[in-house]
Amino acid sequence: MTGRPGWTTHGGADPAEAERLYRRRVDAWCFYDWANSAFATTVMAAILPIYFSAVAAKDLPPARATAIWGYTSSLSLALAALLSPFVGAAADLLGRRKAFLLVSAALGILATALLATVGENEWRQASLFYVLAHVPFVVSFVCYDSLLPHIGRAGDLDRISTRGFALGYVGGGLLLLLNTVMVLSPSLFGLSSAASAMRASFVTVSVWWALFTIPLLRRVPEPPGGGGTRSLFSALRETVSRLAAALRDIRSHGEVWKFLIAFWLYGDGIGTIVKMATIYGSEVGIGRNHLIGALLLVQFTGIPFSFLFGRLAGRIGARAGILIGLGVYSVLSAGAFFLSEAWHFWLLAFFVGTVQGGTQALSRSFFASLTPADRSGEWFGFFSVSGRFAGIAGPLLFALAGEWTGSSRYGALGVAFFFVAGGLLLLRVRERPAAKSGASGPAGARPA
Repeated sequence: MTGRPGWTTHGGADPAEAERLYRRRVDAWCFYDWANSAFATTVMAAILPIYFSAVAAKDLPPARATAIWGYTSSLSLALAALLSPFVGAAADLLGRRKAFLLVSAALGILATALLATVGENEWRQASLFYVLAHVPFVVSFVCYDSLLPHIGRAGDLDRISTRGFALGYVGGGLLLLLNTVMVLSPSLFGLSSAASAMRASFVTVSVWWALFTIPLLRRVPEPPGGGGTRSLFSALRETVSRLAAALRDIRSHGEVWKFLIAFWLYGDGIGTIVKMATIYGSEVGIGRNHLIGALLLVQFTGIPFSFLFGRLAGRIGARAGILIGLGVYSVLSAGAFFLSEAWHFWLLAFFVGTVQGGTQALSRSFFASLTPADRSGEWFGFFSVSGRFAGIAGPLLFALAGEWTGSSRYGALGVAFFFVAGGLLLLRVRERPAAKSGASGPAGARPA
């Protein structure tokens, strides 16, 4: 039995045993979403932006704190975007996708723990440790995503991808729930204040991320490399050559190139909402408890809707499912301009939860269906670059709006442009039959 042509996954195992191993491998791969989504929810989206604004940048004006957070987010994404294609190509050449993932995860885990050492008015340290954690967090996804075409059958990619996102919502949501209780009732955990509870939550993320990465490392086989490369130095030298060739190769595939540009645009909008929503809410006066509670709502709303998007893609195709998500995002971005009450934030959070996981998961599986198996690392490196460079402009827009106008509201309104422009270009991408067939069946079902 093979995951993709050329990679025998179970050797001479009998069909029943091969099926069992296939399911275990898919489950282990999906669990990495569970593992590192704790960073995305607690650190990136919920707790750290609030801690940054209220503690680390305590003496700065709110709009200035938002601007610095925007600059920090843009810088970390730029660094990750520059590193991603090199990591992806080197992992392909050396046949060490899992090894690169492990190193990236370990660096991110360590830097996340260091966030617990940041105190009042130490926003420079907070920014530094966040960059040191976020860059490897992003880079690890290059290796993780590039394993998808290898671990799953071609017809299962949409279902596996959406299942991973759904598990990410569950895992990230459960830890965020625990962290929320810690912040609201720190004395229950022997902590002296909400601020100390926030710092402790960063440590819980590190432990969670490390613990639940183990299944992937144990159960997912290492796909073969490109061959012919015996040292890291020669791999890096060949990487430069292959990246240039990969760029030419991708550009020669018109539909793939159009999709990457579309993803660059709408991915910027999605990434901006994830990174800037909470600190924007703080700036306009939404209370800490409402902000964290609404982020919890996003997580648990995202679980059923991620599965729903997998089913929807089976009926209408991945591209149409993505376009529905972008339409919802466009309306939400325009509405964020008028945000003033706590219930506004809760309402926006609910609708973000309905589309966030499904839109991202279908984007990943749609691209995977177009990717040559032997160059998945390189192509997913560019997929990551498209998304990560995309995430630079939105936070930067927030930062500049805050600097120039004293308010980030116009930055929130401007995010709608990314969804509209990305959706219009995506309409011009022809969906291949393989992308549709890969979505058949329920998103949460085990691969058959």
